[in-house]
Amino acid sequence: MSDLSGELIDGRYQLISQIAQGGMASIYSALDTRLDRKVAVKIMHPHLAQDEAFVNRFIREAKAAAALTHPNAVSVQDQGWNTNGVPAVFIVMEMVEGNTLREYLEESGKFGIAQTLQYLTAILGALAAAHKLGIIHRDIKPENILISHDGRIKIADFGLAHGALIGSTLTAESSVVLGSVSYLSPEQVQRGISDSRSDVYSTGILAYELLVGEKPFSGDSPIQIAYMHVNNRVPRVSQSRSDIPKELDELIFSATSANPDERPRDAGIFLAAIQDIARSLDPKRNQLSLELDIPMQKISEKPSRSKLKKSKAEPVKELTQEKPVRELTAGTKRRISKRVRRNRIIAVLLAVALGIGGWYALIGPGSRIVVPSVVGASLDEANAALTPLGLSSEVIEKRFDEEIEAGRILESDPSGGGKVDTGGVVKLVISKGQERYVIPVLTGLTPEVAIKTLTNQPLKSAGITEEFNSTIPKGLVISSNPSNGQKVKRDTPVTILVSKGVEEIAYTTYVGQSGDQAQNELTDAGFNVESSFAYSETIAAGAVISQIPAGLVSAPKGSTITLVVSKGSKFVFIPNVYSIETSKAIAALKDLGLKVKVRSMGKKSVKNVTNVSPKVGAKVLRGTVVTITVG
Repeated sequence: MSDLSGELIDGRYQLISQIAQGGMASIYSALDTRLDRKVAVKIMHPHLAQDEAFVNRFIREAKAAAALTHPNAVSVQDQGWNTNGVPAVFIVMEMVEGNTLREYLEESGKFGIAQTLQYLTAILGALAAAHKLGIIHRDIKPENILISHDGRIKIADFGLAHGALIGSTLTAESSVVLGSVSYLSPEQVQRGISDSRSDVYSTGILAYELLVGEKPFSGDSPIQIAYMHVNNRVPRVSQSRSDIPKELDELIFSATSANPDERPRDAGIFLAAIQDIARSLDPKRNQLSLELDIPMQKISEKPSRSKLKKSKAEPVKELTQEKPVRELTAGTKRRISKRVRRNRIIAVLLAVALGIGGWYALIGPGSRIVVPSVVGASLDEANAALTPLGLSSEVIEKRFDEEIEAGRILESDPSGGGKVDTGGVVKLVISKGQERYVIPVLTGLTPEVAIKTLTNQPLKSAGITEEFNSTIPKGLVISSNPSNGQKVKRDTPVTILVSKGVEEIAYTTYVGQSGDQAQNELTDAGFNVESSFAYSETIAAGAVISQIPAGLVSAPKGSTITLVVSKGSKFVFIPNVYSIETSKAIAALKDLGLKVKVRSMGKKSVKNVTNVSPKVGAKVLRGTVVTITVG
């Protein structure tokens, strides 16, 4: 992606410089020209912006992340499309000026226990808030933990987290997945799915690295490291560090279990355990996190200027207009001052307010229970989380889903973070896994029957194609595409291939023509050619004497055509080999199919032919014995 520094996005955000680049987007420092403040703008790479499904997901995730408000999470402030200038899909986020946790790790090597607990408290606090909303981060790693110049710890990249119904696979964007491979949970590597326990695993790996100073696994390739997380158990921190408290060692060991059921259910449970450990290590110290721990109180309404003047004047009025005190006798009605009456009214109002408040908190809407996030959990796991709260569950629907495995929860009503009355019912939608249908065997059926067989399932016919076939009779189905036995999605179009029967190929006679030419041309046309040889007094050697079948006809492709090729005349004339060296004369006679007998005379080392019998020019049958005298 080209550098867009200097561009004005959406007529509002002036891009200053590129500060980071990943597999899906680039991040720029920018100025919000409308509010005159620094922001970070994440712009999706152009090749991904062409994918409508990916853009829709990008927008949904931005909305989900924008719903998260927490002091330890980088907030999402805006999202949109740049319609003027460079086409771009973008997200605007809070600008955090500082360093990443990775940079602090590289400088320090490892952290002390107290400092590690401080980091984990802030990180898990933000994750716990996200998990309550059903948002999973999926990419917790030191590079995504920012520490501002004033010491605030922030989790970044919530803009690409996924919500309750947004899944993730290893094929989504391999560069992002492989870049974070040291922190991926085994279920993300194996099945490409994630839930709150996946974030717990990544945070456990991060805790291990903060305390030990290195990752638990290393290898030559990202894939090798990924499968170490699947097949090997993350070691205990105590194997590398002797001063680790036993409770913290056990907690990190359980958080990094390959079995999700053995980990803390979500970041909230993990955070509570971390806070308990921190308090046990330093009971006298107030355990303050970096979150906003002080509840905000509603500001009381200020009295108006006229009321303020009146209240100041009232005591004077009472003093100046006070009537003489009279003795009260039985039967005399006592007069009540305005102040007493006012105080009584206030007391009554306070009593009413307390009554209403008590009703609201104990039996009214305030007594409603916050529903925990159960998306991604099994039904048993969901009931285990709901039952202690006095809630029950009801499965109202089972629905296919491309990313959430069968038996896991897709949705809940109310969703995570919503409220329900005590003893209420949480309605659940359960995943049936991926919707797939098996292509039936159609070979040998007529096209009509094959199409009916397909449409009995939620599949579509994509039409019929035809081709010649030597084994399937004409008019019957040869195969389908996708092929039989293959599992496909609903409404997948299926093409049917129908046989046109055996292909008939026209050919001509090759009698009198070259045998080699006939062999090559007939083989190229698809025939099986068999050749035999015979003598002929009329057909030259190497030419075709006869052909079966003969004539200008056609035959099925692959059928056999037999050629009889001429070996030439069965007679031959004795050549003149007088005065020729012996070996050459023998070779010349044998080339004509004659047999040679040699009679040697004299003692010369090199001998030539001196006589030939039968005589030169005589017509003889091939195979006749010719006697040559040499000397």
